[in-house]
Amino acid sequence: MLNPDLHLNQKLFDKDVEQKATRDGFGEALVELGESNPNVVVLTADLSESTRTDGFEAKFPQRFFEVGVAEQNMAAIAAGLGLSGKIPFISSYATFSPGKNWETIRTTIIYGNSNVKIAGHHSGIMTGPDGATHQATEDIAITRAWPNISVFVPCDAIEAKKATLKSAEIRGPVYLRFTRDKTPIITTKDTPFSKEVEVYWINEAPKTVIFATGYMLYYALLAAKNLEEKGIKVQVANVSTIKPIDSKTIIKLAKEAGKVVTVEDHQVAGGLGGTIAEVLAKHYPTPMEFIGLQDTFAESGAPFELIKKYGMDEVAIEQAVTRLIGNQNE
Repeated sequence: MLNPDLHLNQKLFDKDVEQKATRDGFGEALVELGESNPNVVVLTADLSESTRTDGFEAKFPQRFFEVGVAEQNMAAIAAGLGLSGKIPFISSYATFSPGKNWETIRTTIIYGNSNVKIAGHHSGIMTGPDGATHQATEDIAITRAWPNISVFVPCDAIEAKKATLKSAEIRGPVYLRFTRDKTPIITTKDTPFSKEVEVYWINEAPKTVIFATGYMLYYALLAAKNLEEKGIKVQVANVSTIKPIDSKTIIKLAKEAGKVVTVEDHQVAGGLGGTIAEVLAKHYPTPMEFIGLQDTFAESGAPFELIKKYGMDEVAIEQAVTRLIGNQNE
């Protein structure tokens, strides 16, 4: 069942569950930060409406910088602002930032430990019809490899707002990952946000623990509900902070369940799956299944059709759990 201590959306499994894009939560947080902290500044690369920085632009035009289609320049400008006492947020599609400007971010922001917050939008195959050139499915891997950076992947618009607000409190670089389309609201304003892994679907003596990140948490919870109706008990944990990773809780949950499934809209190599595999390989080797893109690009299409085609929906998650259970019984 849903963890009652976390004050989750009790209408989550309704057909008409409220949906909202995570990028909207980012935009709301920027305006709130602008009102409370005069050092917050925002930069974008000709994508203010798409990345929801237009609200900040309208209210604080003197603290908003439109750099045009020049992502490398945006990163370098932000690095200087971050070192001079400002809290800059840079915003673009994730394929362009941190994709196209990866080396500039590495050299000017990360190496210098500049206080810059990098917002990568239109991530994952949820970007749908824009196709592989705009579907950022490697951005977790290329950011978490940098030293001294925090990486947040919020599960819904409410958590996206909380993660954005939290990022401004962190001294140093942060990567925030957002999606374009509306996704189900999983949390509420009373749901706690922390860097720790939180168990959203609880059970005693679970057969498997499912670790999910981003909006894919919704599919993991659907799978858990369906599995429970079939008599298979699992736990589902939200991993909204990829770095620093909460190794302690991951190891604890893996020991309790004995089997692990990871779920993400990202390449499984280097993403959440890779992160958790690294933790468990070192501390508690555990049988695992990985839900996500399997070393491939996705094609253009409706987001939810793509999720089904590439084996990332609740049915695929259920099958991964049953495979693990079957393998253990052999």
